[in-house]
Amino acid sequence: MHRWFEQTPAGRPGIISSRIRLARNLQEYSFPAKLDEKESGEMVHRLEFGLRDIGNFAEKNFEFSLLNEMEELDRAALKERRVLNSAALLKKNPSGILLSKEEDMGIVLNCDDHIRIQLLGAGLCLDELWDKADKIDDCINERFPYAFDDRFGYLTSFPTNVGTGLRASVVVHLPMLSQGRKFSSLIGDMSRFGASVRGVYGDVEENFGSLYEISNLKTLGQTEREIIDTVTKAAIQLTNQEMQVRKLSLQRRRIEREDEVYKSFGVLKYARRLTFRDAMIFLSQLMAALSDGLVLAKNEVSVYRLMLGIQPAVLQKISDRPLSKEDLDIARAEFIRKELPELK
Repeated sequence: MHRWFEQTPAGRPGIISSRIRLARNLQEYSFPAKLDEKESGEMVHRLEFGLRDIGNFAEKNFEFSLLNEMEELDRAALKERRVLNSAALLKKNPSGILLSKEEDMGIVLNCDDHIRIQLLGAGLCLDELWDKADKIDDCINERFPYAFDDRFGYLTSFPTNVGTGLRASVVVHLPMLSQGRKFSSLIGDMSRFGASVRGVYGDVEENFGSLYEISNLKTLGQTEREIIDTVTKAAIQLTNQEMQVRKLSLQRRRIEREDEVYKSFGVLKYARRLTFRDAMIFLSQLMAALSDGLVLAKNEVSVYRLMLGIQPAVLQKISDRPLSKEDLDIARAEFIRKELPELK
């Protein structure tokens, strides 16, 4: 069964993935930070039992795990695959997760909030994800009354999530636009429209892989539809500009770009040791070249899957022994050599 990030994004070039996340809390319990170990355990057990058939409703096979009993390496690998956030790694009190086998649907229990519903998908699919999340949300609310205020909306642990509790986000690939001198001011323009842009693997100036996450700044005072429209428009605007720059580069320096990508491919194919930084840069160049038709792969491939596969915890997971920093670089190069697609 393929996980969501193993799919090749269809449709609009440059848009890697979409995510919908809903933060919810129960009426009868204090926020997670105020719960002691006994209360946390009781609530997680109630939620696990009450949501035991949620997979039938969502048409997914869910597996429940207690996060506080999970190996630290397993939690770190889930974070690298965007299933968990940092709070889930540090949580000591009982917490849990219901996760689909494809890792595209997850319900995290008692971390930042009592319930966090998350849906992920390849490409631009916020509308589709929201429709599914909304139905799951309604199903849970029928069983567990949420903390809700007529004035402020859904009450959450962080004020930045109050209101709809919705965080919509899209990951985009901007290797050329991000090199321009006006990129920082362009990011500033996005904030004026209600969207935030941050580097996925580093800050805006030095972001390995040139992947950027666009998300909504506000959850209060806007409807869910307005939030999704804001993020969608920002993602389309940025990727349209990226494609214009890339089209111009193909007209003016096609040979130079072909030379760059074939050199990058050669390093990826034959290197015996690769740092995370170098691997992400070369994979980014390959991703852009495949999108632009500069090179063609013999089989359909998700370069984003390779980017997730070279993360430290994921590499540690597939190894049969602990890896030092140098060992990680060797394992990273070996993984890429094994998984890299053949070119036509």
